[in-house]
Amino acid sequence: MRKVMFMAMMMVASATAFAGDSDGLKAIKKTKTYAEAQELLKQNLNSLADNGEKATAYNHLLDLAMKTVNQETTVITENQLSIQMGQADKQKAYDTLGLADAICHAIDAAIECNKYDQLPNAKGKVAPKYAEKNAQRVWANRVHLVNIGQEEARKGNDAGVLKYWGAFVDSDNDPLFAAMDKNAEAGYIGQVAFFAGRYAYQAKDMERANRYFDVAMKDPEQKKEALSFKLYAMRSVLKTKQDTLNYINQLKGIYAEDPENDAVIDGLYQAYEGLKMKKEQKDLLEGILAKNPNNFIALADMGIMNIGENNYEAAIPYLRKAIAVKDDNPSVLYYLGTSLCIVAQDEKTSEADKKAMYKEALGIYDKCKQLDPNKEQVNWGYNRFNAYYNVYGPEAPETKAAEADYKN
Repeated sequence: MRKVMFMAMMMVASATAFAGDSDGLKAIKKTKTYAEAQELLKQNLNSLADNGEKATAYNHLLDLAMKTVNQETTVITENQLSIQMGQADKQKAYDTLGLADAICHAIDAAIECNKYDQLPNAKGKVAPKYAEKNAQRVWANRVHLVNIGQEEARKGNDAGVLKYWGAFVDSDNDPLFAAMDKNAEAGYIGQVAFFAGRYAYQAKDMERANRYFDVAMKDPEQKKEALSFKLYAMRSVLKTKQDTLNYINQLKGIYAEDPENDAVIDGLYQAYEGLKMKKEQKDLLEGILAKNPNNFIALADMGIMNIGENNYEAAIPYLRKAIAVKDDNPSVLYYLGTSLCIVAQDEKTSEADKKAMYKEALGIYDKCKQLDPNKEQVNWGYNRFNAYYNVYGPEAPETKAAEADYKN
């Protein structure tokens, strides 16, 4: 009896050990096209026996996507060889967008395969079967998305650009590819991420836009421009007071990580200005200047804040310090020149101080003209003429020339 029971137990164990694929997985593995396999996988995913079967199903989906990738890249390689051999007339056509879409499909399938491959199998163990191979074969083809995306940008296919560059950037940070050598793409991943962010912004997909700008900001060469555009994009969608408060909190988070960033400082200042949060404005600027008395943005904004309160005399020292740090900003120069002229007009100002202030303003407006000759940033014309008028008198040639500049 004991022998019979033992044999029965062996039969059960054998049946378990050699159990075949579920019917759902068998059907998926019989499919010959990506579209057919994808649809069948969606319908049968929850009925597959375990995580191992789900990983196998997505690996089959990946195989089908890679079949297309390999077909198209083989043609590309053959074309390159024919050019090298002086046989350019033997170039073969290939499906550029078909290749790009297949790579996107391969990335998606590989990531989903890995998700289940990293979970416990039927025996309760984590024993990945596909990760290393899939990471290598997909990673090697991602670069085509950059080139094809650039070509689609030339054609005006904005949706295609966002799809291909977005897939390239998103996959770069996926755990599946953590072990891949990323040195080769280090020189351009930030640039691709920045432009992907701009296309996402145009598509009104702010979640993706912010995500891509954050990637771009990790590249020292893209950081400043990416942050500036990110702040611009964030401001452009503000509609309610709560939106602005949320924006302020986001800026605070960025500021905490990068307290020397002028774009963030000015962004916070402007956001506080929009909500008339004067105390917060002042506290922000005073805190920055306590740490760095030569911070250009904080000095300029402190001067502008005083101008907003009609305290031109208090604005002048801050604006003077600002242009001592950076003297190529027409707007700040214009604010200083205007403040000097307004204080000079005050009846309490002595004649000697008036003359000195107008003369100082005159030099500042000359600098404005030099930096912004077409008055595109600030309209310095009348104020510059007024300064010349008060220094040289109405009939002086210098004043007449300034008047001509004002009227032109």
